[in-house]
Amino acid sequence: MYGFWLPNDPRGSWSEFVRRWELACFGTATRRVKRTDMNELSFAEMEQRAAARKHLKYPPVSISGIQAAGIGRGFESVVAKSNYTLWACAILPEHTHLVIARHTYKVEQIANLLKGSATKQLVYEKTHPLAKLDDNSPVPRMWASRQWKVYLDSEAAIDEAVHYVEKNPLKENKPKQQWKFVTPFQGIPKGGWTTYH
Repeated sequence: MYGFWLPNDPRGSWSEFVRRWELACFGTATRRVKRTDMNELSFAEMEQRAAARKHLKYPPVSISGIQAAGIGRGFESVVAKSNYTLWACAILPEHTHLVIARHTYKVEQIANLLKGSATKQLVYEKTHPLAKLDDNSPVPRMWASRQWKVYLDSEAAIDEAVHYVEKNPLKENKPKQQWKFVTPFQGIPKGGWTTYH
């Protein structure tokens, strides 16, 4: 969600530079492959992250259970329309995890279509988290502008990712999530994809 993972986040990021001047005073981009868990940050790093979040253009987004259900309905709509296969989904207050099967669209395009459909659904339901900021202008984006993606190249890697996503709500003391648009992963059919070296 917007404001959850900043380009100069002490946990690390995939960003190469900090675009917003208001955030640049909190350090350069923290580009690295291995990310640090929130509970591994020092007190000073936690303070730095909190201070940077206060300088965002809009408040960081944290969604409720009602909003998560609306996001799910938005995802369901675009999954059915575009024939995507999602093997796992966890919609949490500040971020969302998905395991998406290969498709003719690039994963970035799929992520943008999912985010767009979810936003449209929340606007329709009048539950968008940033809707009340200004009634006269378009609703600000509730999603981060990009997504963090990892390509999975084996059934074992997909299985591991699915289990990670399914357990994620429990790690945040939330109930287990089950979505109608999620297809249980049952392995990759022979000739199901081509791996390029």
